[in-house]
This record gives sequence, C-alpha cells and structure tokens, in this order.
Amino acid sequence: MKYDFDRLIERSNTDSSKWNVKTVFGSDDIIPMWVADMDFPIARPITEAIRKRAEHEVYGYGYARPSLIEAIVNRMYKKYRWKIEPEWIVFTPGVVPALNAAIRAFTHFGDEVIIQDPVYHPFWAAIEQSGCCVASNPLRLTDGRYEFDLKDLEQKFAPMQAMRRGPSRAKMMILCNPHNPIGRVWTREELTSVGKIILAHDAIMVSDEVHCELLYRGIEHVPFAAISKEFEQNCVVCQAGSKTFNLAGLAASTIIIPNVKLRNAFTAARAGILPQPDVFGLVALEAAYRDGDEWLEQVLEYLQGNLDFMMAYVRDHIPGLGIVKPEGTYLVWLDCRRLGMDNVGLRSFFREKAKVGLDDGYIFGPSGAGFERVNIACARSTLEEALRRIERAVNSL
Repeated sequence: MKYDFDRLIERSNTDSSKWNVKTVFGSDDIIPMWVADMDFPIARPITEAIRKRAEHEVYGYGYARPSLIEAIVNRMYKKYRWKIEPEWIVFTPGVVPALNAAIRAFTHFGDEVIIQDPVYHPFWAAIEQSGCCVASNPLRLTDGRYEFDLKDLEQKFAPMQAMRRGPSRAKMMILCNPHNPIGRVWTREELTSVGKIILAHDAIMVSDEVHCELLYRGIEHVPFAAISKEFEQNCVVCQAGSKTFNLAGLAASTIIIPNVKLRNAFTAARAGILPQPDVFGLVALEAAYRDGDEWLEQVLEYLQGNLDFMMAYVRDHIPGLGIVKPEGTYLVWLDCRRLGMDNVGLRSFFREKAKVGLDDGYIFGPSGAGFERVNIACARSTLEEALRRIERAVNSL
C-alpha cells in the first residue's frame, strides 16, 4: 500500500516525549526536531498485529515465540548474509539498557570503556554510572567527513600499559554504527582496522547498530560481527526495530551474542534488572521484520527527499550553517560554529530566537560543541517551516 508521509499527525496530546514541548523547551510554540522518533504513521501490518493481540483479554508476561526468532535469523541473513544461530539472541527492553548490562558484565570498577566522541550521550552516562571511566577516542572531522583516529585508539591502550607495567584498563569499546549523531556508516575496511586493534588488546566490542536499516542511497551496512569469526566471537551486536520501524515506545531490542561465555555473562548481569520486552513489543517486532519492508522502502525514499531538500535549502538560504552529510539515520549534524556562539548561547538561539527544538551538540561530548542535531523524520512541510525559522533567525544576527 502507499503511505502518506506528508500528512501531519497530531501528537501533542498522545503522551509523546518528543512533542511535550512546553515541559522540554519551556514554550509551546517550538517545532520539536530533537529526540529520535518519527512523526510518520507506522506500517499497517504492525498496527494490525498489535490490534489483534490487544483483542485478547489477558496481557501477561510474554516470551519470544519461535516464529520471531526465525524472523530475526532470516533477516540477518537476507540483509547482510550473516548467518546467526537462534541461541545467540537475547531480548532486552531497549538498546540503552543492554549497553548498561554489557558494561556490568564485561568490566570491573575503574576499568576504562572506549567511545568515539561526539557520540550518543547515554553512552557516557552508562559508563560512568557503572563505576567505569570514559576513554574518549575522538573522531576526526576532515573536509566535512568524520573518520576514525586509529593512532589515538592505539594510544588509549598503550599509555596505561606503560604506566602500570601490566594490562591496559581499557576492557571494552562501544561502537556506534551507523553513528549517532554524525550519520557515518562505517565501511568494512574501517571496521576491520578497529577490530584488529580491539583483538590485539584483548578488549570486547559492543556494537550499537540500532540505526542499521536507515541508510541513504548507495550505502551498505556491515555488522561488525559479520566481518570475521574472530570478530564474531569477541562482539555483542545490539539491534532493534525501534528506529527503523518507529517502535521505540514498545521497547523491544535484539542483542546478538555468538560467544557463549559472553552471552552467559551478559545474561547474568541483566538478571533481576532488565525485564523481558512486553508482549506488544515482541508482536510488533515480528510483524515489522516479516511484513514491514514495503513501508520501509517508502520511508527511506521520503527521508532521502527530506535530506536533499535540507541540504539544498541550507546551501542556498543559510550559508552561515553547514551540514555533515549523513550516510545513515534520520539525524542531521548541523555545523553552527561560524555563528560564533558558546554552548549556552547556541541553545538559546535555536530555542528562543528560531523557535526550533534541537539536540545540542555538546551533550554528545566535547567534540560536539558548536553543532546541533536535527531529526528530519517529519513531514516535508514541517521541515520547511523549521528551516525558514532558522533562516530568519540567522539572518537577524
């Protein structure tokens, strides 16, 4: 069926965090383009599956049916030619809770966990709240494109070895692929270079791949664990339908852990802390993976149009801003450094002057200062109005 993503859907009175603008931004005349969920109607097969399950009179504890496991196994092979086994799959109520459980499972108090700044801000909190230390391996921005700094990554291990005459305290790395907020989709070659360093230092890779199906034209996603058997046995892959199919409110994620020792450690760390996803989350995930691709193809085409529109608009009408062109996600990393504002000033400018609610770049780490993250998963008319507001605000400076 044909979906209408130009249609405006009223969300302000639907318990939506994104559209709770009065509480979040202090004003009710803000266009919210911050937290990562879509303003689009979800795929009809998902709605029908949820409605059918809702008609049953009991909503007790749920479990993943064999048909859901089969759908996940088939999707990994269909999308990436990655053959996974059913027993590798663990379910959690979201990727962020899974990251917290992984840190508890694979590190000890005081260990370092490597992340690549600027990066999804819950990574920082998950590490620090677990009693570990953030070891930032900042990404390099060169000619509008972010790249890994492999030399610095090596050094994140080497200095501690020299000081302590023993193993590095860096025990784990959290990879973001596609990367949030910058939108990079790392190539097989790039991932291989990082993976070799991780293996050489006996660290564990946890790969957050929640945006893996949200790709722009000509871009392919490579699961980190699918590159080699060595990587597969040293990796935890976190995926979900939450971003791809706009199911974040149903909280069901798929954590793929091929190594039985790592899987057992993860399962033990989450016991008593993380519940299983609820029945509606599991039902929605299966419907998405089995029958959601027609919808997804249309969403990707619409997002490509939104991205093209935004890039052209900023180029032609707001030359004071720049865009780091994303390869994946529906998040755009807006370069505002030429405006010459500090973090507080930039936040106030967009909220109070432009009346657009964005995610401030500095919350993603020190390298994010001077940037803003924009969610373009909205109707084209909403995006156009937001850009017009930003244009007027910039031109008034």
